[in-house]
Amino acid sequence: MMNIKRNPEQGLARQPHLANLKIVKRDGRLVDFDDQKIYDALVKAQRNTQGELTPIDHEHIMDIVESIDHEIAARFQTNVKIYEVQNIVEHILLTKNAYALAEEYINYRTRRDFERSKATDINFTINKLMNKDQSVVNENANKDSNVFNTQRDLTAGIVGKSIGLKMLPPHVANAHQKGDIHYHDLDYHPYTPMTNCCLIDFKGMLNNGFKIGNAEVESPKSIQTATAQISQIIANVASSQYGGCSADRTDELLAPFAELNYQKHLRDAEEWIEAPDRREAYAKSKTRKDIFDAMQSLEYEINTLFTSNGQTPFTSLGFGLGTSWFEREIQRAILQIRINGLGSEKRTAIFPKLIFSVRRGVNLDATDPNYDIKELALECATKRMYPDILNYDKLVELTGSFKVPMGCRSFLQGWKNEQGEEINVGRMNLGVVTLNIPRIALEANGDQDKFWAILADRLQIVKDALVYRVERCKEASPANAPILYMYGAFGERLDRKDNVDQLFKNKRATVSLGYIGLYEAAAAFYGGEWEHDPEAKAFTLSIVKELKAHADAWGDEYGYHFSVYSTPSESLTDRFCRLDTEKFGEIDNITDKEYYTNSFHYDVRKNPTPFEKLDFEKDYPQFCSGGFIHYCEYPVLQQNPKALEAVWDFAYDRVAYLGTNTPIDHCYACGYEGDFNPTERGFECPQCGNHDPKSCDVVKRTCGYLGNPQARPMVNGRHKEISARVKHLQQ
Repeated sequence: MMNIKRNPEQGLARQPHLANLKIVKRDGRLVDFDDQKIYDALVKAQRNTQGELTPIDHEHIMDIVESIDHEIAARFQTNVKIYEVQNIVEHILLTKNAYALAEEYINYRTRRDFERSKATDINFTINKLMNKDQSVVNENANKDSNVFNTQRDLTAGIVGKSIGLKMLPPHVANAHQKGDIHYHDLDYHPYTPMTNCCLIDFKGMLNNGFKIGNAEVESPKSIQTATAQISQIIANVASSQYGGCSADRTDELLAPFAELNYQKHLRDAEEWIEAPDRREAYAKSKTRKDIFDAMQSLEYEINTLFTSNGQTPFTSLGFGLGTSWFEREIQRAILQIRINGLGSEKRTAIFPKLIFSVRRGVNLDATDPNYDIKELALECATKRMYPDILNYDKLVELTGSFKVPMGCRSFLQGWKNEQGEEINVGRMNLGVVTLNIPRIALEANGDQDKFWAILADRLQIVKDALVYRVERCKEASPANAPILYMYGAFGERLDRKDNVDQLFKNKRATVSLGYIGLYEAAAAFYGGEWEHDPEAKAFTLSIVKELKAHADAWGDEYGYHFSVYSTPSESLTDRFCRLDTEKFGEIDNITDKEYYTNSFHYDVRKNPTPFEKLDFEKDYPQFCSGGFIHYCEYPVLQQNPKALEAVWDFAYDRVAYLGTNTPIDHCYACGYEGDFNPTERGFECPQCGNHDPKSCDVVKRTCGYLGNPQARPMVNGRHKEISARVKHLQQ
């Protein structure tokens, strides 16, 4: 239940100068004195001791707050430190014989002090790791915490987080620990000045050569060598940053190397085959096999790679726009290999993420030259969930140019160099800080004016955090990550002593303001069924519009591209909700679900059609083009690809980036295919009860990308959200 909002006439108006009083926070910030916070804290403490409060209880607490206001007004004329306010609260509680309330309030303060200390106590967190605490070992669904190198990375991450929290500006660290914001990837940054995700300049590296370790690598002379080099580049890039990496327009990238194969086979044919018409057929047949083998090797190599941070590199391959014979064969091979599956059991590959580009005149309509490839992509999506699709025209409209995201959903904006050339590959993101939007709505307690005031205050903290991220990244040396800065992954090739900032400034790089929970924020003001309320939707749109206005202003001020990013909050969806439940209790449609809704997505517990969902969500990405994805829930689609095509076609002029969420779980014990049931011991086959990861393939979409929750458990909030999705799909 929400707290009763106090009438300010009962406090500040009776002590006029308190309206100008400033609180000195522990991190040194000055904020306006607000006795509503004292009231809320005492209500929470009273509720913890006796349960729900009566109107008389609220009146009693209001009287206590008035006494506190009077004491503060008598003792302080300008600024007052936070611990002095807390001491006055404790003193007044004791003088009014509110012993139970005083004890709970004091205990709460003590617990908070302990939590702050534990966050930077390396020994405490190492002990949690040793005891396999889920919040530590299951933070990332793509890291297997059972293997040694992941355990080593988690241990290093604990040290990195502890040191990083001490490096951050104090008010940023405090806001992160409280759950007002989330400073992403603290296990890597700011302890190291690593960058986040990127679009690797594969074309420049493959054509001009590069260096890895002690090896000088020349330009490949075949598609097989090209894909082998790509896998090595991916492994080294992923070990030099902490985010995802992508290959843009893979079919067009690799086609010249496939043509080298063709020319070789054609020369062989001219030597051994007399009939000219058979020579070309021979060369194409051999080249087709080379292409398939090369792309199959790339699929297996990516899925067997382990980087220095203990996980398979988060990799995305974009393709679909090429129309030459070589480009079409590469597209076809990528899709057919994914349909075939991995190994003898034909399991679904988690990586690379496949992103199929759809463009009117190329492959959208049945009369387009590549429509047959689109049909194969549809078949693949019904059986393996990937590929996701990028709608060319809409993406250009939203971001200013066409390119795949960097890993999952982080998009670069259109950018030209000093020569006026459009540059996409070789660019990167410098990190993310995410804002807890539902918390602001809960703190506002029904007052939208207060919501906007709190949002403005939090955005200042986010700004400081993002500026700090940029400044820390600028401290890197090219020698820290040679594959990125010196050997071409970031496009330009710097010398060891060059300033890396030349690759970041002038808005070449992005740094992202993330957000979570628009659904819950609107639910706080309009109730849980607000999606069809125009006023409620306008409120949520105004939030992301406000975020974009601030991000744009910061970009103009500092010269870096501050983008608004719809956070893929795999563990954050749980963390923010858990912290807010501790602070506000269980609140209908907000904290009671045990998870927060990703970004602008339609409430997963409801059952809109894909068309309704896309029509609802299409209005948001114009304000958050730095990162977004839509995905729709379907029943089993393997026998009905035309149903999926109807959604893809509907989406083309409405959304830019769309994923498929359809049941593809497989039980090798009984042969069942469909959706496994979520249970306390993991996901199990609804037909035979099998839940052994060795004899079943369970694949779920988590935060826009695929994961195997059976093999690698996820945090509670993600499990709850997937359970809700499975239930409504089975209805």
